[in-house]
Amino acid sequence: MQETYEPQAVEAAAQKFWNDTRAFEVKEDPARPKFFCLSMLPYPSGALHMGHVRNYTIGDVISRYQRMRGRNVLQPMAWDAFGLPAENAAIKNKTAPAKWTYANIDHMRAQLKTMGYAIDWSREFATCRPDYYVHEQRMFVRLFRKGLAYRKNSVVNWDPVDQTVLANEQVIDGRGWRTGALVEKREIPQWFLKITDYAQELLDGLDRLPGWPDSVKTMQRNWIGRSEGLEIQFAVEGESEPLTVFTTRPDTLMGVTYLAVAAEHPLALKAAKDKPLVAAFVEECRHGGTAEAEIETAEKKGIDTGLTAIHPVTGEKLPVWIANFVLMGYGTGAVMAVPGHDQRDWEFATKYDLLIRMVIVSDAVRDAIRELGRDAARNPDPMSAALGESRAIDPYEPAAAQSIVEEFERAIVEDGAYTDYGTLVNSGDYDGLDYRGAFDALAARFEKEGKGARRVNWRLRDWGVSRQRYWGCPIPIVYCPKCDAVPVPEDQLPVLLPEDVEFMGVQSPIKADPQWRKTTCPQCGGPAERETDTFDTFMESSWYYARYTSPGASAQIDERANYWLPVDQYIGGIEHAILHLLYFRFYHKLLRDEGLVHSDEPATNLLCQGMVIAETFYRDNADGSKEWINPADVEIQRDDKARVVGAVLRSDGRPVQIGGIEKMSKSKNNGVDPQSMVGKFGADTVRLFSMFAAPPDQSLEWNEAGVEGMARFLRRLWREVANHVQGGVATSPQPSALSPQPSALSPQQKTLRRQVHETIQKVSDDIGRRYAFNTAIAALMELLNAVGRFDGSAEQGGSEQGRAVRHEALQAMVLLLNPVTPHACHALWQALGHAETLLEDLPWPAVDEAALVKDAVKLAVQVNGKLRGTIEMPVAAGREEIERAALAEPRVAEFVAGATPKKIIVVPGKIVNIVV
Repeated sequence: MQETYEPQAVEAAAQKFWNDTRAFEVKEDPARPKFFCLSMLPYPSGALHMGHVRNYTIGDVISRYQRMRGRNVLQPMAWDAFGLPAENAAIKNKTAPAKWTYANIDHMRAQLKTMGYAIDWSREFATCRPDYYVHEQRMFVRLFRKGLAYRKNSVVNWDPVDQTVLANEQVIDGRGWRTGALVEKREIPQWFLKITDYAQELLDGLDRLPGWPDSVKTMQRNWIGRSEGLEIQFAVEGESEPLTVFTTRPDTLMGVTYLAVAAEHPLALKAAKDKPLVAAFVEECRHGGTAEAEIETAEKKGIDTGLTAIHPVTGEKLPVWIANFVLMGYGTGAVMAVPGHDQRDWEFATKYDLLIRMVIVSDAVRDAIRELGRDAARNPDPMSAALGESRAIDPYEPAAAQSIVEEFERAIVEDGAYTDYGTLVNSGDYDGLDYRGAFDALAARFEKEGKGARRVNWRLRDWGVSRQRYWGCPIPIVYCPKCDAVPVPEDQLPVLLPEDVEFMGVQSPIKADPQWRKTTCPQCGGPAERETDTFDTFMESSWYYARYTSPGASAQIDERANYWLPVDQYIGGIEHAILHLLYFRFYHKLLRDEGLVHSDEPATNLLCQGMVIAETFYRDNADGSKEWINPADVEIQRDDKARVVGAVLRSDGRPVQIGGIEKMSKSKNNGVDPQSMVGKFGADTVRLFSMFAAPPDQSLEWNEAGVEGMARFLRRLWREVANHVQGGVATSPQPSALSPQPSALSPQQKTLRRQVHETIQKVSDDIGRRYAFNTAIAALMELLNAVGRFDGSAEQGGSEQGRAVRHEALQAMVLLLNPVTPHACHALWQALGHAETLLEDLPWPAVDEAALVKDAVKLAVQVNGKLRGTIEMPVAAGREEIERAALAEPRVAEFVAGATPKKIIVVPGKIVNIVV
């Protein structure tokens, strides 16, 4: 073999072998257990980044390991190819999105192949191709006919420059993320899927996903947001229809001091017609985002409508306000405001000088009120009489109890709401009840009076799937003056998106093209127009995993899906925990209900990998902005103790500021080009560092010195194999079959062989069960060190048995490292005397239990609890023999100093503690 490790040549040879033999193309095989390993598909943005590399390397390590375990492994790849970035890039570069997208796909595919991933490329697809999105359109038509797809007006974030709806995360400080334009709230027709029909099943299903991270399941539970409460009607003076609110805290009902409605609520719009100030406030509320997080943190603003509502229990007149924290899309678009027991309501009431009333008290205050109740007959007081005398407390101190109550009420009014559960006060007939008692009593009352009812409410809202942009899957609906919205018949699908288009500003080419819009109604045959909105790209990414299982199928998926599904291991970022993963689960249930799959969930196990982070450097510009400088262009300055004292730009030698360590991003210019790293160190080194630098679910700090360290490790392994094979390859077969006679091995040979099999045991557990790739690699580094210390003397490696032990060690290392560094291992396996073969088809190394048995063990020796020495004893040594050896150890003997030990404690295999 070649003495020096040349990664480019090694990697080219391995990849040619894999390509020529179609090594990773798989078919269904009922005789073998399957393993579907899937990493989230990439958006073809132009080039791989280190986040991609880490994500796909994790999946590749798992895939190769599982194949060596005998499983039929599927690891596919596709492209999430529709989306707004492609359209914006096309506008900017004056090209068609399709051309830009396909060029990026070609480039990124080539990059992925240089990384050597064990991908079945025969199943590749791009979601922007008609042969993919036709199935999406067909499913939508079926959902429309079942009533699970519908159109309604909805309040959205509207960018007036880009002329499109923005997701909540695309609104930054009230402005569009790309244009910087003030975002408007606009009510427009939108298409929705009824994900709320599956809310309970989506919630319950989380309990049957033990392989998903608890953090993801918690986020989904909160997003689904099941809550039980009461729907209560408040009559409004001068209005025929009551104002309905939903509350999960009916126990606070007697603390309502005002009602608040959304700016889009019918009552608000009515008040705005003849009140200019109200109209101006409603217009102001049209700007800004619709995200709950943004609204919760925004300044609370409102205006009195002049309308008056009637409390359904007390008959008290309550003002109706418009408030910017109430959303029309959540609940009924109206809330009963209880400033004494809701912090948001308290902030609003404090700002506008509205009444704050205490109606819930803590246990301590409840007890104080009960104490005051003892004196209620002599000193009548509504609050103390409310709870009555329930127990006697001596000594009786009514002044102290009164102080507790007054301080509690003062704190609510002046400092903030009391939001915990407690006991009702100032609530008339309901005084003294707890939350559950008040809930049941009020529910019974309103249901009897017809003024309310128990309700289960969901935070989850139906999935809005339409976007007002061109580069997406056309929604298969036509609009007929006679028949309204009509689905395109399935035999007329796909509705094709024209790819060769020109943009006029930001307007969608299909909206601007009357010929494309023009069609006939499938129902009456009259003239009609096509829907010009396109699907949200979450539609494509919600079912792509299933299409991998049925390449070439005329249907969306076929019977092959039930061999591969559910996905055994899904891998992707935690940022997808809610929307993508929730839609992913929902769409699987739609496929199931269409009879296309038999499982309830799309993926059994989920791994959320951490971010790749790196140092940032910058210079301050004259206008106060920062010029971010790539770490590759910076030279770090250190003092004589290697401490960082500064940094300079290599090109001019002038200082730059050292920023924090942050996620790699274009905005901070701290990304590292994977291709440059592969060119410099080789793909295996980049893969190795990505797996070694941090556990997969934690952030990985990019460090080029660490990458160089991985390169040195691979060179050492290569050199160790080269040195070994120079003396001739041992004739023993694979490590699992190498079984030297124990009596023929020297102690040093037994020690190395034991470490080999301990390493097999650890790496198998670290990769196969724990996904602790970093500790698996560390164990292999320790084994390589041990092999390096195994010299050529007769009692170690110089004998025939010694060479066999070393050979077994090196073979084991190559097989154990193969999932992480497959190119180098492919070459090293041949160097060790084997024909060129696919290592993934070889069995994973097996542990020889006999090799793990130790002849001797080291024991720590303590004197009065402090470590004073160590002894090595035969495993079969008795207690008395161990005690004698411990007392005879020279350093231990110094501290015992001839004294008779009071006690000697022996923990077998671990420690001896001598008490003097």
